Amino acid sequence: MESPAGARGCGYGRPEAVTPEPPRAQPRPLLTQEWRDLAMLHWAVDPARVAPLLPAGTVPDLHEGAAYVGLIAFRMERVGWFRLPGVPYFGTFPEVNVRLYSVDARGRRGVVFRSLDASRLVPVLVARAALRLPYQWARMRVRRAGDVLTYTSGRRLPGPVGAAARISVRAGGPLAEPTPLEHFLTARWALHTTLGGRLAHLPNTHPRWPLHRAELLDCRETLVEAAGLPAPSGPPASVLYSPGVPVRFGRPER
Repeated sequence: MESPAGARGCGYGRPEAVTPEPPRAQPRPLLTQEWRDLAMLHWAVDPARVAPLLPAGTVPDLHEGAAYVGLIAFRMERVGWFRLPGVPYFGTFPEVNVRLYSVDARGRRGVVFRSLDASRLVPVLVARAALRLPYQWARMRVRRAGDVLTYTSGRRLPGPVGAAARISVRAGGPLAEPTPLEHFLTARWALHTTLGGRLAHLPNTHPRWPLHRAELLDCRETLVEAAGLPAPSGPPASVLYSPGVPVRFGRPER
């Protein structure tokens, strides 16, 4: 894996290894949640288009010279704080997010969310206020018919109102061994955000992803462009499905 774009001469070292298992000990939980029935779509994108969209203190993480943008649709379940049980009703909702991949000066890989559309207003407000994550309130639905899953989303607030997505995939069989690109896109053990004007690193742990091949049946969306990136102009470089994992997020680190 090459050094991230913009790293040379800027104090950035070699990124940590991509590992399918968490590289760090399980953190004391700040947040617990479950991610279920995920459709993961990714397109290659010019690193120069990604770099200005990342938090200060990070640069694009690259695979064979390319950055990637992900469109991830799923069901969020049982969101809870600390070691408390998941919150009923408000802690379970559909979500679709647009995400990029980053490396900080310590070589820690992470995810940067450009938008996270969710159907519950209270979690949207809490996440925006507490973690400065760009959650958006949206009308959303996840439907399953056999091995076909369909995710629909239409943004309400705060904007741009009208950004929407309709994604339909047919889930296939489990992967015997993901490719290096599939590991790169899914084995992410932190997110990067900005808290109090400083870069923050929020570690997470979960079991190794159970990844399945998936066939993309339909993808009509304006979320990627609304997130400040070029609208995808061709088929995704990667389409995956996962039945999901339980997740624990630790406290922000600097």
